[in-house]
Amino acid sequence: MGTQAPENYPAEKDARSAREKAIDDWLPITSSRNAKWWYSAFHNVTAMVGAGVLSLPYAMSELGWGPGIAVLVVSWVITLYTLWQMVEMHEMVPGKRFDRYHELGQHAFGDRLGLWIVVPQQLVVEVGVNIVYMVTGGKSLKKFHDVLVCGDTGVCEGKDNIKTTYFIMIFASVHFVLSQLPNFNSISGVSLAAAVMSLSYSTIAWGASVHKGRMSGVDYHLRATTTPGKVFGFFGALGDVAFAYAGHNVVLEIQATIPSTPDKPSKKPMWKGVVVAYVVVALCYFPVALIGYWAFGNTVEDNILITLSKPKWLIALANMMVVVHVIGSYQIYAMPVFDMIETVLVKKLRFPPGLTLRLIARTLYVAFTMFIAITFPFFGGLLGFFGGFAFAPTTYFLPCVMWLAIYKPKRFSLSWLTNWMCIILGVLLMILSPIGGLRQIIMDAKTYQFYS
Repeated sequence: MGTQAPENYPAEKDARSAREKAIDDWLPITSSRNAKWWYSAFHNVTAMVGAGVLSLPYAMSELGWGPGIAVLVVSWVITLYTLWQMVEMHEMVPGKRFDRYHELGQHAFGDRLGLWIVVPQQLVVEVGVNIVYMVTGGKSLKKFHDVLVCGDTGVCEGKDNIKTTYFIMIFASVHFVLSQLPNFNSISGVSLAAAVMSLSYSTIAWGASVHKGRMSGVDYHLRATTTPGKVFGFFGALGDVAFAYAGHNVVLEIQATIPSTPDKPSKKPMWKGVVVAYVVVALCYFPVALIGYWAFGNTVEDNILITLSKPKWLIALANMMVVVHVIGSYQIYAMPVFDMIETVLVKKLRFPPGLTLRLIARTLYVAFTMFIAITFPFFGGLLGFFGGFAFAPTTYFLPCVMWLAIYKPKRFSLSWLTNWMCIILGVLLMILSPIGGLRQIIMDAKTYQFYS
């Protein structure tokens, strides 16, 4: 028996390797690696430009002109820098690809610590986004219905007044079907449509604001009148802006779909796509934030499409575009969660990979996010709370911490100073913005009726 083990060992090792390869070929992140650079462009646009852009004029009303513009520009620059870091780190080890955010974390901090640092935050981000997008999709569907059905006021009464709950359920029904698509490349068509919609409804939002012109008696003082209100509003607005730059949580997973060779590493086409995406982001964010605030001042709603009530057909169209976009965004953020769930089920719990497992696991996940969205549809507060609590670490400073841990730049060098500046700003954002968001949730909850 003692002499058989060495003879059997290579065969056992080969069998284990073959099984692991078969699982990797089945899992959603690693099953398809034939994406082009433009896939990364529209995946990143879909991931980043979402519900957040519609709340930017509201954030401006909490921040004011000077701080508002500064926060928007600084956030754009920092997040572009940290996204570049992640693209660079994807293949920093020759012959190895870090296909998932937590794999990069494990390389930087060790297998166990890296997992515990990254996975909880990434899950909070991705599940949080999916819940918020359920709310956004449902509310936008309701707005679409109300604008078309309920006359000039856009406010339905009696039998025409359908609960938001039902619209969230209608929105969720689409995801019960789309969630069965196996991987990132299979949802590329959905993602492309979503990216086009995001640019379209952003253009409608600022274009309609220009058409309406500046309201008579528009007020640019901070929205709140009390000092605590101003302070908490400022904190919450920081979270709204943080939420608007959330694509980092799926960037490695998107890059994993691009083919790579020693001569043609994936970072070149990926970065090309990221630059295009960030130009589109700027074209969406800055006009909506600045023109929306210019037109309505501190009376703007937390979703600017609610403030814009006419022309009816245009607002209905914009709301339907939001619905199409958040359908794509939901799928982009759900895919890494599906990957985690299916990895645990197949590798840890030894379930056989297949259609039945995928059907049950993904259906339960969509049902879970739908239930939470129906129960807590506090749109503005949710943005602020999740924005600071989870997006700040994964977007603003975790890539910098990993960069310092792996590359160890010389103390007080430009790289060292830049990364520490991003870390300090990110930590402040993480601490301050959830406070404002949580206060907004508490205030909304006072007047909210469950399942109304």
